[in-house]
Amino acid sequence: MQETNFNISIHMASSLDGMIAKPDNSVGWFETKDEYEDGIELSKEDSTAFLKTIDCYVMGSKTYELALDLSREYGWGYGDTPTKVLTSRNLPVERPGVELYSGDLDTFVSEVLRPNYRNVWVAGGSMVAKEFLRAGLADEIRLSVLPIILGGGKPFFEEIGREIPLHLKDVKAYKTGIVEMVYEILKT
Repeated sequence: MQETNFNISIHMASSLDGMIAKPDNSVGWFETKDEYEDGIELSKEDSTAFLKTIDCYVMGSKTYELALDLSREYGWGYGDTPTKVLTSRNLPVERPGVELYSGDLDTFVSEVLRPNYRNVWVAGGSMVAKEFLRAGLADEIRLSVLPIILGGGKPFFEEIGREIPLHLKDVKAYKTGIVEMVYEILKT
């Protein structure tokens, strides 16, 4: 069990076959048309209140570039919450609150995240999630499985290289057919 009030969550939405993106990075499949009669109705107020508990987002450069592209049509999905982009490339910073970071992941967590934030969300992509898992820096995984099989694309988990024991903390099924699972990462 976690002893401090600092938490790093890896959050990912995936298809049932574990894909987080189509080969062309299109996201139309996020709009589910499924209806699950026994599911929970998630109100906009509930979503807004929950998102306010996130102090900082962390993402990789490809996720950031995709988020920028999508923001032109849908708006910036991360609001005013600080966003840290892990990259070795010189990317444009087009949003207030976005900062680029290049360097050691342990140092990033101990010197940038831990002193400044309580609830950090690793919001993508699979390479960043893999590095947080490999380094033992994440506390939980929040996986939202959408009711679709993509049949190919970018998998969530790729060759992490070690076994990681988990504890199921919560599971919810929504009216949209999305199932959200929250797993605590057990520290061994």
